[in-house]
Amino acid sequence: MKRRRSSFQQLLLVGFLLIAALLGGIALRAVFTFDHLMAQSAGFQARALELTAAVQSLAERSANMERASRQSLILNDAPLRQRFEESSREARAILDGLLPADLPPPEADRWRAQYKVLRGLMDGPPETVLERERTLAAEFRDLEAINSTIAQQVQQAIAKRNLALTAQLEASRNNLTRQVIGTIALAVALAIAFGIWLARPFKRLEKAIVGLGENRLQDVIDIQGPSDVHRVGQQLEWLRLRLTELDADKARFLRHISHELKTPLAALREGVSLLEDGVTGELNPNQQEVARILHQNTLALQSQIEALLRFNAAAFEARQLRREKTDLLQLLEEQVDAQQLQWRAHNLKVRIEGEPVTARVDAAKIGTVVANLLSNAIRFSPAGGIIVLKLSSEDGLVRIDIRDHGPGIAGADRARVFEPFYRGQRQPTDAVRGTGIGLSIVQEYIAAHGGQIRLLSDNPGAHFQVEIPA
Repeated sequence: MKRRRSSFQQLLLVGFLLIAALLGGIALRAVFTFDHLMAQSAGFQARALELTAAVQSLAERSANMERASRQSLILNDAPLRQRFEESSREARAILDGLLPADLPPPEADRWRAQYKVLRGLMDGPPETVLERERTLAAEFRDLEAINSTIAQQVQQAIAKRNLALTAQLEASRNNLTRQVIGTIALAVALAIAFGIWLARPFKRLEKAIVGLGENRLQDVIDIQGPSDVHRVGQQLEWLRLRLTELDADKARFLRHISHELKTPLAALREGVSLLEDGVTGELNPNQQEVARILHQNTLALQSQIEALLRFNAAAFEARQLRREKTDLLQLLEEQVDAQQLQWRAHNLKVRIEGEPVTARVDAAKIGTVVANLLSNAIRFSPAGGIIVLKLSSEDGLVRIDIRDHGPGIAGADRARVFEPFYRGQRQPTDAVRGTGIGLSIVQEYIAAHGGQIRLLSDNPGAHFQVEIPA
């Protein structure tokens, strides 16, 4: 069974949900941590209030014990003795309620031992009441000192708990900060990874579309990725196959029509030659003029057919680039030297400007581009004119500018100058009329390299600028 592909929209939604889950998870963890710390802080505060109240209550019960015990001892009053017992019982209960973490056991034991001393002074013969009352007062001062020590110990326990809570808060904050930073970094990494992963099929689509635009129909288009992107890739592959078929049909048609035209054209040329040679009899001047016109038109028709075949061959060859590392400045110099006889015969000066630039190109096809542009510049330049070829490189592009001082391109011709078999209005009077395919072949070769050629608005003369990726 074929594996079901997810669409780009579904994958994008999964990516967003995954990132949202990460950020939402850390947010929930932060909320839970904050709630836990708040509850712990509230518990510490409540316990601190309880301890403070217990210490105060212990001091109050000790004061009640002293007052009731001394009065009971002097007055020998049973209700006062009972009040002492109740206060001491409440004080012991408060002391028992303090945990070891709140009060060290030795301090509690000291209080209980002191209580036993006080309890022992409450009993004795009547004649020792005054002596026992004075001793009881001194022992209660010792109990008050013990109460003060207990209060200090409890306050220290509260301070330790506060410090522990503060340290825990700081540790939780640092831990949460690290988790948040880590989660954000992970979310960013996931976003970048998803972006790169999802962008790859679109880059392949872009490459495939550029390939179709540059007429590289031999490259199979197989775009792997989300289902919708894969479907677009399949449509592009169908388009490539269809264009390949149409291109083959066009080539076959051109070959067929050219062959079909050449046969009657050859017979026509042979017949005209026989007429001009007088094989069928002498021609009068008017007949000779007609035969001459027929001869010129058969030559023109043959030239057009051959140009059509050359253009078709050039369009086919443009798809078969043989790229190699090429010194473009040297290539310009070679093309100028190759046409030296032509530009010297017109008394022209050809100047090459620029620094050496190396690029991976099809040297033969770029050489043809330069040769055609230079040939046009020579044909249209007036005697004594200057032709300038300038080579430059910028932003990953190589530029070749060719300027001449001829009549330039007419405004009505500028939009159609690169059309096959189109010849402009301003043709040189002393040169053979061109076929109109030179600039079309130039455009095919430059487009095959992924570049472009422009006709710039410079006066006087024509200025063509070629740009190709370095």
